[in-house]
Amino acid sequence: MADERSRGVTITEIARVAGVSVPTVSRVVNGRADVAPGTRERIEELLREHGYRKRLPRPDGPAGSGLVDLVFNDLDSPWAVEIIRGVEDVAHAAGNGVVVSAIHRRTSSARQWLDNVSARATDGVIIVTSELAPSVHADLRRIHVPAVVVDPAGLPPLDVPTIGATNWAGGLSATQHLVGLGHRRIGFVTGPMQVLCSRARLDGYRAGLESAGVAVDPALVRDGDFYQDSGFRAGEELLDLADPPTAVFASSDQMAFGVYEAVRRRGLRVPEDVSVVGFDDLALAAWASPPLTTVRQPLAEMGALAARTVLGLARGEQADNPRVELATELVVRESTAPPRG
Repeated sequence: MADERSRGVTITEIARVAGVSVPTVSRVVNGRADVAPGTRERIEELLREHGYRKRLPRPDGPAGSGLVDLVFNDLDSPWAVEIIRGVEDVAHAAGNGVVVSAIHRRTSSARQWLDNVSARATDGVIIVTSELAPSVHADLRRIHVPAVVVDPAGLPPLDVPTIGATNWAGGLSATQHLVGLGHRRIGFVTGPMQVLCSRARLDGYRAGLESAGVAVDPALVRDGDFYQDSGFRAGEELLDLADPPTAVFASSDQMAFGVYEAVRRRGLRVPEDVSVVGFDDLALAAWASPPLTTVRQPLAEMGALAARTVLGLARGEQADNPRVELATELVVRESTAPPRG
């Protein structure tokens, strides 16, 4: 299908007004005969009315001479910065620009973003932990824009490659570390449970307890959203229990920093009174006080692999492995210690 666009109107917009598919408009633009006469006349009239002009094809050149779209739910996170860095490194080396967007979970934002993707004639799209509706994937397929998903919120279509980390193994290793230090009352702060990586980390935590013969206490599992405020609230709730935990595993570094604050406000100390483990290994983790023990997931590498994959798809290549999980690693610093007594 053609990737034509005008200076102000896209074939996606023409298709919506005409009540036809994007490929149908593309066939008319390209002068193909396989469109019903009445439909062709309606589309041609709309093209004239909106001043549509066929975009000249890109000159022959090295692969990766266009744009890659990178879309998040939100951008206010050091976690997002790491992903962007990995994508930028690969895209820059390939001669591509990167357009970064946030859709804020709103249907209208997603629709506008999709229109912009079509207008830019984007080479490919990288979707990060975003809850885009299945119809968006279908629309991307119709306009022949390949997509890759990083840390999928749900199960994407089978033909859409995904890049993630070994979240279950990371949750297991963090919990086993705390159990090995002697902790038995281990709190856990989840991420948003509609996201697959959050569920995998929780399952790893449960497996780590069960493998040590420690019963999972539902009172020790608290909801979070990956952000510091939710970690603080969850930390307060855990420390308010009649039998509070001696350790807390937060499924993001930002939530772990929130737990730090909850501990401090009670006049307690990390790790002397409460051990804390995070997940991500953001740059700030090594500079926290005390430096944070955490599970490193290779965020920049995940972004880089996503960029290489989507650029390959744009060249017509097939993904070597449509479901990739990069290894996590426990990084032990100074926020964990054996429990008192």
